[in-house]
Amino acid sequence: MRDPRAILITGASSGIGAALARTYARDGLFLALIGNDPTRTREIAETCRRQGAAVEHVALDVTDQTALAAWIATVDRAHPLDLVIANAGISAGTGGGGESEEQAHRILAVNIDGVLNTVFPALAGMIARRSGQIALMSSLAGFRGFPGAPTYCASKAFVRIWGEALRGELARHGIGVSVICPGFVASRMTAVNTFRMPLLMHAERAAAIIVRGLARNRPRIAFPWRMYAGTRLLAALPPRLADFLLARLPKKS
Repeated sequence: MRDPRAILITGASSGIGAALARTYARDGLFLALIGNDPTRTREIAETCRRQGAAVEHVALDVTDQTALAAWIATVDRAHPLDLVIANAGISAGTGGGGESEEQAHRILAVNIDGVLNTVFPALAGMIARRSGQIALMSSLAGFRGFPGAPTYCASKAFVRIWGEALRGELARHGIGVSVICPGFVASRMTAVNTFRMPLLMHAERAAAIIVRGLARNRPRIAFPWRMYAGTRLLAALPPRLADFLLARLPKKS
């Protein structure tokens, strides 16, 4: 969507979410920012206000369906949302000696339930207005399961496939859907990685790519292109060959 006037961003307290808020912030724009850290979310909100945006912010866990739905509904009544970016997510892997059941459930709760909890409360108003755009944060890791982060990959695969299907469903209501699939982006999430991250990108650069893609209503915003091409090639390999290659990759903490 070109020139949205009211934008909601989850996971806005750091990383890509914070960079998107700063990139969009300008005079005449309304931002609704949701983060899990009160201090960082407030700091990002103040930065965006200094850039001229009107901002409301809240510290919420996106797995709290009731509280999140109520806050989004209140915001949408006062500032009809043009663009909703379901960005909040967490990551973890098997580097600590395996993936526990607790870890797997938590990743799925944030990365899948958190997306659903964000999108559905915003859709009612968009459908009634017959306009709007939904952006879903997937990952290049959503194209093939990596043994170092099985649940994370699965959660991002869900977001990608759901978003692609949702785009076709919501087009008849005048609503666009874009799926965002980044590679490695410098953030609190990737800061814990002890292995080399190819083509690591600054969050501000990633945000600029995403903003351009959303302005064009691109179905899929995947970057950097070399990693995107490599991931698609890996996903196309016979499973045994892909497993052989992936077994040699480092594991995520």
